[in-house]
Amino acid sequence: EIHIKEPIEKEVNPHLLPGELLLCEASTVYKYVQEDGSNRGTYGKLVCTNFKISFLDDDSASDDNEPQFKNKIVGENDITLQCVDQIYGVYDEKKKLLTGQLRKYPEKLIIYCKDLRVFNFCLRYTKEEEVKRIVSGIVHHSQTPKLLKRLFLFSYASAAPNNTDGRNQTVMFETLEDWRDELERTKGNVKYKAVTTNEGYRVSEKLPLYFVVPICISEESILKYEGRGIPIWCWSCHNGAALLKMSTFPKEQDDSTSQMQKAFLDGIYKTISKPPYELLKMDDLSSSLPSLQDIQTAYTRFKQLFLIDNSTDFWATDVKWFSLLESTNWLEIIRRVLKKAMEVAECLEIQHTNVLLIEESATDLCCVISSLVQVMMDSYSRTKSGFQSLIQKEWVIGGHSFLDRCNHLHKSEKEEAPVFLLLLNCVWQLVQQYPPAFEFTETYLTVLSDSLYVPIFSTFFFNSQHQRDTNKSGESLKTQSGPFRFLTVWDWSVQFEPKALAFLNNPLYAEKPKPDRSQRKTARFKHQRQLSLPLTQAKPSTKRGFFREETDHLIKNILGKRIGKFINSSDEPPNSLREFYDSWHSKPVDYHGLLLPRIDGPEIKVWAQRYLRWIPEAQLHGGGTIATAAKILDLMEEVQSLQVKMDEEHSQSVSGDAHSVPMLRNSARLSSLFPFALLQRQSVKPALPTSTWKDLEDEDDLVKRDDEFVDLSGDML
Repeated sequence: EIHIKEPIEKEVNPHLLPGELLLCEASTVYKYVQEDGSNRGTYGKLVCTNFKISFLDDDSASDDNEPQFKNKIVGENDITLQCVDQIYGVYDEKKKLLTGQLRKYPEKLIIYCKDLRVFNFCLRYTKEEEVKRIVSGIVHHSQTPKLLKRLFLFSYASAAPNNTDGRNQTVMFETLEDWRDELERTKGNVKYKAVTTNEGYRVSEKLPLYFVVPICISEESILKYEGRGIPIWCWSCHNGAALLKMSTFPKEQDDSTSQMQKAFLDGIYKTISKPPYELLKMDDLSSSLPSLQDIQTAYTRFKQLFLIDNSTDFWATDVKWFSLLESTNWLEIIRRVLKKAMEVAECLEIQHTNVLLIEESATDLCCVISSLVQVMMDSYSRTKSGFQSLIQKEWVIGGHSFLDRCNHLHKSEKEEAPVFLLLLNCVWQLVQQYPPAFEFTETYLTVLSDSLYVPIFSTFFFNSQHQRDTNKSGESLKTQSGPFRFLTVWDWSVQFEPKALAFLNNPLYAEKPKPDRSQRKTARFKHQRQLSLPLTQAKPSTKRGFFREETDHLIKNILGKRIGKFINSSDEPPNSLREFYDSWHSKPVDYHGLLLPRIDGPEIKVWAQRYLRWIPEAQLHGGGTIATAAKILDLMEEVQSLQVKMDEEHSQSVSGDAHSVPMLRNSARLSSLFPFALLQRQSVKPALPTSTWKDLEDEDDLVKRDDEFVDLSGDML
């Protein structure tokens, strides 16, 4: 059965941004509703521009039923070219990956996106010539290698009127003053100095123009090996201990060069490590954390669990959910990274020891760990502007290779690794464990992860500050209007209206109180912490899991089999870390002090909002965190309206801030997928959807198992 809407009376044209060009289009394309295997959907036009792939139906022409959380740049049926992950064609019911030149054109097109959306288009009713143009156009523009200057970023920057400042309160770290202010804020200016040695990039193109080093490091030392082997300052703790990072020398060197480099490093270490006054701990992240290849492999497996074609596929994998999730190793990597950040925090906080993070380039895992340590130890980094400044400092200016790691240009898959996504996943664990400690919400983190693939902002589309600066000139384009003025992603008003922006701010954020030591001693926060690191090593197991032993009986009831136990990894934490962890978790939480994540097995969760938001089967009607948030926002709106009435009583002036929170009426009808998807159809789980369910048919606790499934899914999601 095919559901056909009335023919479109008027021509539906795509909404084009400044600099956006229509490249190819096809009419009478049928878009399937991602559902239960039926062929329901709608007809429309499929277009490809130099910015996005877009499906236009008659709904696109009207502004009715617009979602409250509408993105002004990327619509519901838009896919930016950088957001396309893989494209499959269906030939005689068989899926085939589409790359390069095509000899035969498919009857159906499936587009998998990096934000986990799945689009199914039927081309059977489209003219053959249009099919050839649109399929080859989409594959060419989204999958083949391209030059940096061919990114839409440059077309947009040269054509768009730049009337937004976009900085807000975010520190961009592009000037020497920004670095000096940060040193002063963290009281690090006693032992560290901001240097101008790299002005004109005469030291290295990988280093930022300005950075901070220990006061005793000379300019000659920085120049000697292009900045390699130099401890670069990240952050200073309240007790004076500092977090530093350093890039290592290439491994393939002849003996004489290696000896010289070793002597150079020994000299550097002696200048910054002066026991017992200045202690230094070095941590080589390449040996203590998973490799980038391991991270990429784990994430590739993990995301496959959420790229669901239809309802049948969802229920077929549902019965194996825990074992599939565990086998990806993604949650285990998150746990290991959080544990490493806690080790560093313990050195800084308890042992008063400087920590030097070492990595080949110091721009991947160093960025993850240094950012996490600051989020855990510095409450400023848990505000919105503070977190954005942190990303600027450690990632954008710090030289993380966004272009290569996100593979925006499709140059090399070997360089691809979701390092920044790994950080956001780790920060999300902290946000969902300690919501009042963060000024921003999980929706903010989800939107930030989506912005990785929107090439109108320069933030995530360069490998270094040098690359950004050298590509700012507009000489290669026809318009000789001087340098490009790129937008920064931190100007959220470019993507969202004020009403939608309210979803990014946490209404329950605990504002930092004025320091009052007498009150601080007597304050008692109601906060339960029942889970802590196990005191003894669990039984050895061939399978590394992420569940604690106590949860095994529950899993056994649900799945009819036992999932691997949560065990400590082979590198069992030292006693000092375990004592530090247990001691902290035995005290009330200070939401503006140190935060330590709970990392026991079931405490590391799947970031449900990001990964499950497009799957109707996974939604909770009237449930999830959004239902709670909706009630709070309703209450805030009521308080604000009462405040306006009170102001009117006392004076004739009316407050203009009455609509700073979105109106969420009928919040009981929202689903847990909100605000990214509006209320979806009710998905009913079939009693025995697959043969795997039939295997469990003989068990006499089926009813009980279903009840427990509901409880656990609510907890897990």
